[in-house]
Amino acid sequence: MREQFARRSMQRVSDLGELALLAELERRGLIQGVENDVAELAGAVVTQDALVEGVHFRLDWITWRDLGFRAAAVNISDLAAAGATPDGLVVALGVTGDTRLEDVIELYEGLAEPGVPIVGGDTTRAASLVLSVTAVGRSARVPGRAGARPGDALVVTGPLGAAGAAFRRGAYVRPPIRVEEGRRLATHAHAMLDLSDGIAPDAARLATRSACRVVVDLDRVPLAEGAEPDDLAFGEDYELLAAVEDPDGFAAIGRCEEGEGVVLIRKGEPVVLGGWEHFR
Repeated sequence: MREQFARRSMQRVSDLGELALLAELERRGLIQGVENDVAELAGAVVTQDALVEGVHFRLDWITWRDLGFRAAAVNISDLAAAGATPDGLVVALGVTGDTRLEDVIELYEGLAEPGVPIVGGDTTRAASLVLSVTAVGRSARVPGRAGARPGDALVVTGPLGAAGAAFRRGAYVRPPIRVEEGRRLATHAHAMLDLSDGIAPDAARLATRSACRVVVDLDRVPLAEGAEPDDLAFGEDYELLAAVEDPDGFAAIGRCEEGEGVVLIRKGEPVVLGGWEHFR
């Protein structure tokens, strides 16, 4: 018992990764209800994402305005995965003291560009740029990640791989905003999430929570212009992935089966595809 405790106390988050860290916190009763893209509180849906300079972005690759847009868009994407209409953003900004006022104004112009009002937040001095956004909205029905059933089709709302293709050429592409598509799918989807970390890890999250096997046919995945299949491992696509009975006009890229885990197929053969892993 002592040896087991010692091993656990010596573990680092880099040994665990994001999902195992969350599972450990959940096991200890320190967090709850974290299985979906949003939290549901008193009739509202709430989500939060933080962007850290040197981890999530580089200012020599992205403008301040595009950074602001991205910070808003990735949070709105979580609301879209919940079928929600965004009501407001709360923004916390940490910057160095020598940051130019013009840059901060440009950042907030990007944050405001999606049309969701900024209704509060905080500012502080920091060693590097940190931008944390909380988004609040309302949804008539949150599909969550746990309801996929064997026999469901797996659909996406748009082409994937744009962010990975842009990264290969040292560029940046803005994420899409799929609020309308999310509301449409939420009326009937059995499970839904947004694709932020790559098709493989995100499909695995849906499979785990729904206790089924997810099969993705990579040859059926619509690719963004200039994207290659390996770009699907980069993530940051922010399209929606949903398990549905009826594809309803969306691109069907796979299916749910009895079993567990995720299987990726290319040209009829199983393949392995990576994805973004926090802390590693």
